[in-house]
Amino acid sequence: MRPFAPTLVLLLLCLSLPSAVPTVLAKKKQPSATSGPSEHRRAVHALNRLTFGPRPGDVQQVEAMGVDKWIDLQLRPERIKDSGLGSRLAPFRTLHMSPKELAEDFPDGQIIRQVMDGKKSMPSDPAKRAVYQAQIARFHEKKDRRTEAANDARSAAIRAVNATSGNGAPVPPDGSMAAEQGAEGSPNRPAGNNAMNATPAGENEAPSSPGPGTDSSMAPSADTKTPPADDPEARRREERLYADLEIQQLFNLPPAERFKKVLSISADQQIALANSLRGGKAQEFVAGMDPKQKETILAMSNPQAVVVGELAEAKLLRAIYSERQLEEVMTDFWFNHFNVFVGKGADRLLLTSYEQDVIRPRALGKFEDLLVATAKSPAMLFYLDNWLSVGPNSAQALGVPARPLRRYGRDSRYPRRFPPPHARPKGKQNSGLNENYGRELLELHTLSVNGGYSQRDVTEVAKVFTGWTIDKPNEGGGFRYDPLMHEPGPKFVLGHRIKPKGEDEGREVLHRLATSPETAHLISLKLAQRFVSDDPSPALVDRMAKTFLKKKGDIREVLAALFQSPEFWAADTYRAKVKTPLEFVASAVRATGADVGDALPLVRQLNNMGMPLYGAQPPTGYSMKAETWVNSSALLNRMNFAVSLAAGKVRGVKVDAAEIAGSNPPPVDSLSMLSIMENRLLAGDVTQQTHDSIAAQIEGMSNHGQQSADSGKRGEAPRAPDVDIIAGLLLGSPEFQRR
Repeated sequence: MRPFAPTLVLLLLCLSLPSAVPTVLAKKKQPSATSGPSEHRRAVHALNRLTFGPRPGDVQQVEAMGVDKWIDLQLRPERIKDSGLGSRLAPFRTLHMSPKELAEDFPDGQIIRQVMDGKKSMPSDPAKRAVYQAQIARFHEKKDRRTEAANDARSAAIRAVNATSGNGAPVPPDGSMAAEQGAEGSPNRPAGNNAMNATPAGENEAPSSPGPGTDSSMAPSADTKTPPADDPEARRREERLYADLEIQQLFNLPPAERFKKVLSISADQQIALANSLRGGKAQEFVAGMDPKQKETILAMSNPQAVVVGELAEAKLLRAIYSERQLEEVMTDFWFNHFNVFVGKGADRLLLTSYEQDVIRPRALGKFEDLLVATAKSPAMLFYLDNWLSVGPNSAQALGVPARPLRRYGRDSRYPRRFPPPHARPKGKQNSGLNENYGRELLELHTLSVNGGYSQRDVTEVAKVFTGWTIDKPNEGGGFRYDPLMHEPGPKFVLGHRIKPKGEDEGREVLHRLATSPETAHLISLKLAQRFVSDDPSPALVDRMAKTFLKKKGDIREVLAALFQSPEFWAADTYRAKVKTPLEFVASAVRATGADVGDALPLVRQLNNMGMPLYGAQPPTGYSMKAETWVNSSALLNRMNFAVSLAAGKVRGVKVDAAEIAGSNPPPVDSLSMLSIMENRLLAGDVTQQTHDSIAAQIEGMSNHGQQSADSGKRGEAPRAPDVDIIAGLLLGSPEFQRR
């Protein structure tokens, strides 16, 4: 057995992550206090902060280019060629589909019910049709199960009643007492309760065959019940049998024929097949198929999971392989700032466009443009329910007809199509005002919780954005302004009077918020927390905020000021930020030079680490601070992943041990190999304690191998420690947990 004590020491070391800054081993030359960081150290720091971690050779390339020049290039991603990423994203068709197309190809339950009710037609395309048919069959299967469960519950209740007499005495097994109780007014049973012994009318209970001495009116027992010919459970057993017998035959077919065969079988058989393709079997089954065929097979089980899965895979692949690393870091930052939860209804279809069309193109642009785009995004409108928000005095709330109305008197506060309150008809007073977006806009997106606004401001902002809605969100509809939902009259926000002008009221409020000093401070603070430290210098935040206001919210200019600041390059910021699970997984894959053929297992690893992609339910998104991610359970998951990754045991991810070591074959001397690995994976930034812990682990393994050879149990010479073991321990070390 391998000794695990040093690994436990690493876990204890990791628990001190928030306060620990690595002390580099004495073998690495330190820069003097006056000379500032060396170019090598600056390159390592810049790569750790502006990217998802350095790959083999990245540090040398950045040094050769010059750190400042490299940073300037990352700030202008349009100048960076990123053609290699395209081939990795090509199999994901959903990334290039509009929300409307996604809704048609990957329908939710609402669309399936519309097809079943005849409100929508079945697609004519065979692949799409197969998805719809499978979902309809699954709908009926679930309905049959619910009916069956309800019937079983009723039967159990009836048997419980029949099992006791009126005074609580048990019924004899021959049913004689039951026969006596069948008469009205029996001394053993109050009159009028015969219905309790009878099967409710209209229920799908099968009649039982009366036995000797029994009352045929009694409810059937489970022992005498004869299943109907169309018993759902019997059908499911038959389907499972089909899957067991046929699935191997399908695997043996060429991919194109396999897909064609799946389309030709019945919907019930397709469900049985989908249910049998659990875990890694599904990816094995679709291997060799083209993207559309793969998506069709997977969508038969869960259509919208295909959309979410491809979006999550693409996010990880971009983080790992994109050359435009700062753009990806900032896309992740802004998505977290303007968080939308994937688990909320139509947002499963809307998030792809939200990230790709709203966030990424504006990640390094003007903040106001990004703020307006998120406010009008169907994903945000749906997530925070603003699409349902109706002004209390709007035409829709009051039932006013949707036709032009003449102006009443000289009161110019109200739009031409709405009468003032005293002239409106009394009727439906349905106040559907929703304050969710108004509150989060002020508290999280712009001013901050201490930004000087009141509850009245929240309500007034909510009124401003009434009418900002979505045209059929479950069908992938886009933004629509509906004047009938909009609250008429002026609003008062943060001491300013907002004149009544429909949709433009929202634009005015967004402009005021985007140019507010409080907003400049909040955005600067959050950027400093992401790139510098959990508790950045107030002086740095103030300077960044001044740049924000001076440059009219230009994010690129604010970041440039940040990257040029002495606080960013200070010694105590070096490897001082604890990586989030996303940053850790992506950086580990990048550091090992691994080839990711299937990113879904990596997505599942993030689920295990408590950071499912797009899975933050509250509007606050995920925390960037160490305290959220540093605990024994989370760090143990990280170390288990690190060891599995380095050993090549993460499905869909290929790791070359020789590539990690940088030489083939690796050196025989274990300490020499450890030194090489420390420089390759951590640029030599390893504390003496971590180094000694891993060296002890290696020595223990070597001694164990020597003892085994001496005792003759193996009959082989002790071998040098595996590269993957050393790499796994280094990737799980406290130093690699920080950036």
